[in-house]
Amino acid sequence: MEVINTLGRRKTAVARIYLKDGSGIITVNNRDFKNYFPTPILQFKVTEPFEVTNSQGKYDVKVNLDGGGIRGQAEALALAIARALCEINPENRPPLKAKGLMMRDPRMVERKKFGQKKARKRFQFSKR
Repeated sequence: MEVINTLGRRKTAVARIYLKDGSGIITVNNRDFKNYFPTPILQFKVTEPFEVTNSQGKYDVKVNLDGGGIRGQAEALALAIARALCEINPENRPPLKAKGLMMRDPRMVERKKFGQKKARKRFQFSKR
């Protein structure tokens, strides 16, 4: 099997992954993913696509993560892995979709407008 390259995004986090046959090693920015994502919840979020498709320990993943916070990065990585697994076998799509792993979360931080304190909050209005 050749290397499969996919992209996952969440908020401002971008995960570029290279998935190939292997023994289940996930390397994030040249570190083990258990060091990069210290909490069990985030580690589960990353490995969830493998568990849904019963393919734990079958693929090695090399990840370049950029931008966003740690939670957004974990969810972006989960989306990239899910997309790669669908490329390998289209039959993986329905169970991943049922778990909500194929959806790109489109929510982003709204930009700050000029003449305002934040995106929607205004400066205090003074009548006199």
